[in-house]
Amino acid sequence: MSSLPLIWADDLAAPFAWRDGQAISRHQYLADVRQLAQLLPEAGAMLNLTGDRYRFAVGIGAAMLRGQSSLLPPNHTPDMIERLRGLFPAAYALVDHPSIEAALPIVRYPAEPAAVSNDTEVPLIDEAALAVQVLTSGSTGAPVPHAKRWGYLHRGALSEAQRLAEQMGLRHMNGVTLLATVPAQHMYGFESTVLLAMLSGAAIDTGRPFYPADIAAALSRAARPRMLVTTPFHLKSLLDSGVDLPAIDLTLCATAPLSPQLAARAEAGLAAPLMEIYGCTETGQVATRRTVAGAEWRTFDGLYITGDGDASVAQGGHVPLATTLADVLEVITPTSFRLLGRSNDLINIAGKRSSLGHLNFHLNTIEGVSDGAFWLPPDDATDGVVRLIAFVVAPGVPPAELSKKVTAAMRQRVDAAFVPRRVVSVPELPRVEGTGKLPAGTFNAWAERMLAAGPNRPAGEG
Repeated sequence: MSSLPLIWADDLAAPFAWRDGQAISRHQYLADVRQLAQLLPEAGAMLNLTGDRYRFAVGIGAAMLRGQSSLLPPNHTPDMIERLRGLFPAAYALVDHPSIEAALPIVRYPAEPAAVSNDTEVPLIDEAALAVQVLTSGSTGAPVPHAKRWGYLHRGALSEAQRLAEQMGLRHMNGVTLLATVPAQHMYGFESTVLLAMLSGAAIDTGRPFYPADIAAALSRAARPRMLVTTPFHLKSLLDSGVDLPAIDLTLCATAPLSPQLAARAEAGLAAPLMEIYGCTETGQVATRRTVAGAEWRTFDGLYITGDGDASVAQGGHVPLATTLADVLEVITPTSFRLLGRSNDLINIAGKRSSLGHLNFHLNTIEGVSDGAFWLPPDDATDGVVRLIAFVVAPGVPPAELSKKVTAAMRQRVDAAFVPRRVVSVPELPRVEGTGKLPAGTFNAWAERMLAAGPNRPAGEG
């Protein structure tokens, strides 16, 4: 097998990252990787709990230098860490703050940066090396590992870099600053910030601003060309905040379908094109679309889609083996498709099919709705009659008025079978901080608690 470089190293003096306006060179990154690698156990798998995006990237590189993989679980709860111990008995945690603890052996990130030597040799990593293991929650709640080898990650990052540079009218990503609201520990954040910095010549901002004013300030500080890596949830909060937004060069969005209306607002507010990126755990990122231009997705160069519906298969490019996608697609050509919803997201009511993602998309386009999600109660709670419930965040709208408004709007957008039987006004949804996702298990338990807490009127009642 061939080997591939750990980082893009055409110019080791170029920034790898920016921290508080100060550049951290690619040469410094290599020195920090080598220093940390010497502190790691001889064997094991790294659970990278560093909050600083640069330190996370150093951890990824150091683990690979020691021939170890990094674990990317869906969360870092005590229960999840206990399950990881069962799957990976030699696992350890890398932390960069004294307050971070985990029920694993701890390696603490060095307090001081490494001294930069005159060594310009860039480590080569076997493309077959197991670099990352992405863990998803299986049907039983047990984490299921998906192995990602270095060659696959390397080629995927270069395909993404080519597409993003093309959208910005650039020949390459060299010098582009990446500012993200998503954590590096999430596959989207890992691929679209850490890997891009490592392999494309882009530079990451080390922070992860949360509040709209902090995001705007961080964008203003970032060197141009600059790109915002975010989610529909964070983007909507940013645009609704009313803060002054600086012009950027590209917005990248993922984790949930984005409405054309929100995409158009974002392009106007940030004076830049907005691109959505599509992928799944099994394949990584495989396609993009400019949302305002239409619903069709375009695959990365060399990658094609076959099949249709819930039997769509991706292959080519950085996906060497035919891989069934977890979503329902309408395949238009081998390199273009429409996304209809996740295969585990489909619902059937009165013989009619739709997806919760499709319904949520329409729910969140209703004026006055700042967030919302449909919920389908379990069979044992429906008395044999399916009753869709919409949980809606709409500040300032009285519950009775909201119920009528949502019902009327959804009747214009979807089949009558999918109009919610109840609309429940809530202050917020239990979204995961960082990604804005609504994990099914968490959402189900939360919905049941919300309904048990008090009476909820059927939709349309005063």
